[in-house]
Amino acid sequence: MKLGVFTVLFSDLSFEEMLDKAKESGLKAVEIGTGGYPGNAHCNVDELLGSEEKRQTYLDAVEKRGLEISAFSCHGNPISPDEEFAEASHASFVKTVKLAGLMGVPVVNTFSGTPAGAEGDTMPNWPVTPWPEEYSQILEWQWEEKLIPYWKEQAALAEEHGVDIGLELHAGFLVHTPYTMLKLREATSPRIGANLDPSHLWWQGIDPVAAIKILGREDAIHHFHAKDTYIDQENVNMYGLTDMQPYGEVRTRGWSFRSVGYGHSVQEWSNIISALRTFGYDHAVSIEHEDPIMSIEEGFERAVHNLRNVLIEEPPADMWWA
Repeated sequence: MKLGVFTVLFSDLSFEEMLDKAKESGLKAVEIGTGGYPGNAHCNVDELLGSEEKRQTYLDAVEKRGLEISAFSCHGNPISPDEEFAEASHASFVKTVKLAGLMGVPVVNTFSGTPAGAEGDTMPNWPVTPWPEEYSQILEWQWEEKLIPYWKEQAALAEEHGVDIGLELHAGFLVHTPYTMLKLREATSPRIGANLDPSHLWWQGIDPVAAIKILGREDAIHHFHAKDTYIDQENVNMYGLTDMQPYGEVRTRGWSFRSVGYGHSVQEWSNIISALRTFGYDHAVSIEHEDPIMSIEEGFERAVHNLRNVLIEEPPADMWWA
């Protein structure tokens, strides 16, 4: 495995400065935003699509620093009832897949998306309970009429360009658990897998190690985000895990995102890394920073330090003792 970073942390730096930062921090991989929610501070997709020379110059800048691009990321909502946003999300994804194919980037990360609850609705609808029965009816319609058809088409595009799709299991979107990930994968293509982020599993009550085993058995982990979550049980007792308070309300929120090692122990992260290795994952461990009580610099440095202590980089030795 290779330690990397989701470079949206350093959107205030130029492309070259960002790469220097990654190299100086001892990283081996960069995950680069190409549009959607992450923005495209370090990647002009249209410019690179239009010029083989510029693509090579871009890759040379990465490779001469001993780095690789682990993924392009363009998280959006391509099946949103907001037609303008859906089209922008879709266009960004299609361009990103084409660019990834041209540049040898193995994974494109995004969200599965969430549609409306019925034709004519104007806002996304995320059902989270099977009763009253209309919620189950909404969910069935969303999957059969919107989610599966869309991702069947995009899986074919990914296959054409030799790229895997990493869907981040994230609340608010239809694919947010190992079950929903595997359900969509079965209905579409092995090109669709997870961009697994433990931080979004912990607050749903899902053990990341167990999730890695479930998805790893199906070879369904295409990318991995390193971000932690702190659960404040006292606040959970008041607000529950589906806490709608703004992320900045750290004192009263039921849970908050944290830098690696500040929500769960380094031992737990060691277990996560070991599970990834055991179940065949050997790609990037990409640091993402959304810690509300740490600066970007400090949160990033602590994550690098803690992950270095547990990352398994070399292939396993032959079992000479057995």
